[in-house]
Amino acid sequence: MVYDYVIVGGGSAGCVLAARLSENPRLKVCLLEAGGGGDSLLIRAPALVSAMVRGKPKINNYAFKTVAQPGLNGRRGYQPRGKALGGSSAINVMLYLRGHRRDYDGWAKLGCTGWAWDDVLPYFKKSEENTRGEDDLHGVDGPLQVTDQNAPHEISRAFVDAAQTVKIGRNDDFNGPRQEGAGLFQVTQFSGGPKKGERCSAAAAYLFPAMKRDNLTVITKAQASKVIFEGKRAVGVAYNKNGQHHVVAAGREVILSAGAFGSPQLLMLSGVGAAGEIKRHGIEMVAQLNGVGKNLQDHLDYTVSYRSKRRDVTGVNPIGLTKLGLAGLKWWKTGQGLFTTPYVEAGAFFRTDPALKQPDMQLHFITGIVDDHMRKMRYRFGYSCHVCLLQPKSRGTVTIRSADPAATPKIDPQFLSVPDDLTKLAQGARVMEQLLVSDPLTPWRGKVYYPHDGSDAGLEAMIRNRADTVYHPVGSCRMGVDEMAVVDPELRVRGVSGLRVVDASIMPKIVGGNTNAPTIMIAEKAADMILSG
Repeated sequence: MVYDYVIVGGGSAGCVLAARLSENPRLKVCLLEAGGGGDSLLIRAPALVSAMVRGKPKINNYAFKTVAQPGLNGRRGYQPRGKALGGSSAINVMLYLRGHRRDYDGWAKLGCTGWAWDDVLPYFKKSEENTRGEDDLHGVDGPLQVTDQNAPHEISRAFVDAAQTVKIGRNDDFNGPRQEGAGLFQVTQFSGGPKKGERCSAAAAYLFPAMKRDNLTVITKAQASKVIFEGKRAVGVAYNKNGQHHVVAAGREVILSAGAFGSPQLLMLSGVGAAGEIKRHGIEMVAQLNGVGKNLQDHLDYTVSYRSKRRDVTGVNPIGLTKLGLAGLKWWKTGQGLFTTPYVEAGAFFRTDPALKQPDMQLHFITGIVDDHMRKMRYRFGYSCHVCLLQPKSRGTVTIRSADPAATPKIDPQFLSVPDDLTKLAQGARVMEQLLVSDPLTPWRGKVYYPHDGSDAGLEAMIRNRADTVYHPVGSCRMGVDEMAVVDPELRVRGVSGLRVVDASIMPKIVGGNTNAPTIMIAEKAADMILSG
């Protein structure tokens, strides 16, 4: 069979594309996903996310590692990425954040016509069903369930109070008229019906309801190996499943939605990229495109954790696990209670310099101890706070290790390669540290993990020793109009035909916030462009 569209990657973008394109009954759509079905209890139950993110074992998670990072004292960073229908929306903490409107106006100023805030807002609204109701900034008719948290912990509200002590005002809607301030996050979670309290991944929102359509074929456990070209036109995708080699043909387009690591990797495996990178692995060149795999950006994140004097937070110990188990029974019966927690319940956006026109720092407050992405277990009750730099200047790369599609991509974020990133992140960390020792958190505050001597040098050394990603890699197939752009503003790959990239890799510059909602928006807009083209 020849499909009209073959989509590679069933993550946040791929699920949206498959659902929206197959709304037209005259189109035949095929979606390839390397992972599984995305509907297991581990994915559906929000509180079980910790079992997947750690990557020990690798459950619905690629659990990539970076190359050694000189800026992080030679440490290899950890890069969890979702491997199931829903992609990283199946293993994230469900936060619904769009970034700042200036982010998108900045894209337009870089030549990405049609991607300014006023252009993308309708697609954010189209995607969401927000329980707060419809207004100028929010929608109620979309597939993605966006809701307030069911049962936030008392300490999360205390964090919001603590933010006032460092002059961060309250904000009840980070996606509202202003981003700056402290508050509780909205989450992508079902708020009612038979799935009440479950994670609303992109698969649950978009793809699963669409899979009953006769014109949509979804193939899981399918590892794409390359895009097939006739000349410079993409005509299909080769993939492996259960040790067997297969080819699926595309009559109109192949669309890569494999993410900031997978999409540039597949382009290079297919002969599209910098000649030096491709030829040295014995791959036949199709198109010289030097920007493939360049411009990788991510939010570097520094975490401080405390033991808690109180037990009304998360603890990986007999008492804490018993509480969690009882909460799980309640969730199973009612869809309510502590088992619905995203753990990252509260947060804040703030500016380190009042002269800045938008926040440059974000805080994520967690109701448990997070040490090395939960890979180093702490068996105490406690809590943590993350600070991340929203507009990093450092840029990294994604390349291939060999011509073997099963080989992991070579990921080099080049964290802190621009010295100003360390200076700015340290400034943000100072604000976070002051917040965490303020009076509203005193009832919980016990011993701090990894204390430093208080000096600037001590703090910067601690950042180099402990900072890592907060899971927002983007930019490696950059959209633009210059010679280093990989895709044009229609998301068509330059230098070839019949091929697009639609995922977070197309962002020319990282947004000032979490990246799942923007990725869904990108796919909504792309589907509209494709269907109207």
